[in-house]
Amino acid sequence: MSSLFLVVGVMAMALRLNLAISSDFDQLFLPNWAPDHFSTEADHIKLTLDTISGCGFQSKKKYLFGKVSMQVKLVEGDSAGTVTALYKKMDDVQMASEGANHDEVDFEFLGNVSGEPYLVQTNVYVNGTGNREQRHTLWFDPTTAFHTYSFLWTRHSIIFQVDEVPIRVFANKEENGGAYPKNQAMGIHGSVWNADDWATQGGRVKTNWSHSPFVSTFTGFAIDACEFSPESDDVVSSECGKIGEFWWDKPKMSGLNKHKSHQLRWVRRRHLVYDYCLDTGRFNEDMPRECIL
Repeated sequence: MSSLFLVVGVMAMALRLNLAISSDFDQLFLPNWAPDHFSTEADHIKLTLDTISGCGFQSKKKYLFGKVSMQVKLVEGDSAGTVTALYKKMDDVQMASEGANHDEVDFEFLGNVSGEPYLVQTNVYVNGTGNREQRHTLWFDPTTAFHTYSFLWTRHSIIFQVDEVPIRVFANKEENGGAYPKNQAMGIHGSVWNADDWATQGGRVKTNWSHSPFVSTFTGFAIDACEFSPESDDVVSSECGKIGEFWWDKPKMSGLNKHKSHQLRWVRRRHLVYDYCLDTGRFNEDMPRECIL
């Protein structure tokens, strides 16, 4: 068995004060790896992993702050060893696809053997450092229908949402010494690839290639964010760096409202199975700064 890692990157950006609001895949993205493993049915994009290759795509633009959403239907049946991931990624100063100081925000859907639930792992990288995982179960079967997964990225927080229900809030605690991604525009990446060294039960369960090809389907692409101009020298002086210009800068967006707060507490009580901030043994009691503030 081998593992599937489907990555959809989501970022926020600035080009003018114009927002990028679109739902058309061809307007927003282009394949950057194995385009022969992409297929299109109406407005559905299917990404395939088989014994030959996975595939990937990336956004045409980069963004700074805003909201990105996609609807995804995950691999059906025995998905052990597979990962379907949604992520937004900030490139390094060389604008490379990878970099030592990259920022990244992830949804990673960890497959399992038939009958066992998917786990949703979220993670945040700042200046190349991650290790900020949370894992949740879901309250539905993500393989039978499309569900919406979104990031809302503001100066105050990153809110991970499933069908508009918040499952995690990563707050900006820079004033108290915590790290927070806000100084690099992000591009959106999506891919499917083999990751059976870690995806299911720490890599003990591998992908059963007799079940390939593995297919995850995407639709409902929506980016409501600020496109970042490639001519901008730095984030602060860019149009997207201006405070108070966008809907996500409004005071009511600085935190969850009462209803959303109740939803988050419900998710944590019923569906949270791992939180790095509670894993003192992992960090030898040298916890990440944001966990002790």
